[in-house]
Amino acid sequence: MSCLQAAARIAGAGSRVLNAAAALLILLLLLYGGYSLWDTVMIYRGAFAGEELLQYKPVGERQENPTLKELQGINPDVRAWVTVEGTHIDYPVVQGKTNMEYINKDVFGDFSLSGSVFLDCRNQPDFSDGYNLLYGHHMDNGGVFSDVAEFTGQDYFDSHQKGELYLPGGTHAFQVFACVETDAFDSVIFSPGGQGDQMDIFLAYVRDNAVQYREIGVTASDSIIGLSTCAEAETNGRVIIFGRLEE
Repeated sequence: MSCLQAAARIAGAGSRVLNAAAALLILLLLLYGGYSLWDTVMIYRGAFAGEELLQYKPVGERQENPTLKELQGINPDVRAWVTVEGTHIDYPVVQGKTNMEYINKDVFGDFSLSGSVFLDCRNQPDFSDGYNLLYGHHMDNGGVFSDVAEFTGQDYFDSHQKGELYLPGGTHAFQVFACVETDAFDSVIFSPGGQGDQMDIFLAYVRDNAVQYREIGVTASDSIIGLSTCAEAETNGRVIIFGRLEE
């Protein structure tokens, strides 16, 4: 075999290796692109309440909410439906045995990167506590509880004051009166329940630590609802809005 033939064979082998490497790289890029697309679709699909879910949303101020009871028939963990007027917050509320159960699970029990809005597992399921705490993810696309973080701004806080909590046996309006920025280790904010003297301490703490606050005459005998989500810029940062439940 001549030197030229050997060189040609080596060059041919090298070319095949490069072609194989290029094909593998293209395949990997296609797989990554496909996964990224799937990931994005999954996030967007679960972040907002779709038609399948909205058919169970209660309508109006009724003494009974039969559609919510229908949803409870599908998932007994369903407790309520929460809406904050003028925002994207419009979701059913579930309650797991632990606060991790619905982090990545939707109301139908299926895997979901956006999870569900859920009531703290330490709260009474009928919202009879003095302080009832809900959690929801802060999604980049504005879904779930992302709009909670918007309440840190004065204009947004002033223009979004009302919400509704629909229970199987009736509907409660609520008025947003405070927004607090804190961290995940705040033992006052993240200790729901509360009765009597505990509520006086809690309400004073909220007032003293609020980044936005409006005086609406909240007292220790009132029922409070809190909506908590992650702060966008901090791993352990949290933003919570508080409303007074009306009878």
